[in-house]
Amino acid sequence: MISFDYFQKIELKIGAVIFAEKIDGSDKLLKLLVDFGEEKLRQVVSGIAKTFSTPEKLIGKQFIFITNLEPRTIFGLESQAMILASQKKKKSGAEEIILIKPAKKIPPGSLLH
Repeated sequence: MISFDYFQKIELKIGAVIFAEKIDGSDKLLKLLVDFGEEKLRQVVSGIAKTFSTPEKLIGKQFIFITNLEPRTIFGLESQAMILASQKKKKSGAEEIILIKPAKKIPPGSLLH
């Protein structure tokens, strides 16, 4: 287990997806450009393409991200945050990814407490 003090170091923010596309050569990765209310958009690489086969449908939607992870190179692209998601089994047995989002629209960059 992690301590409460350690948990408090995790920065959870609301991000608005501005751009989303499949990554050439990968059947499971998407590249997102996300607005966190900062000067620059952040690039996020995520393994959600099998559930979100039409990435354009993510544009304009808000989700919850971890924003203070060290950047990580995934499939040759730098990922600057991590989108939060859960998995659910469909009746067919296939896994479905469910992205965590706020109940209503709030300003990008808002911190979760």
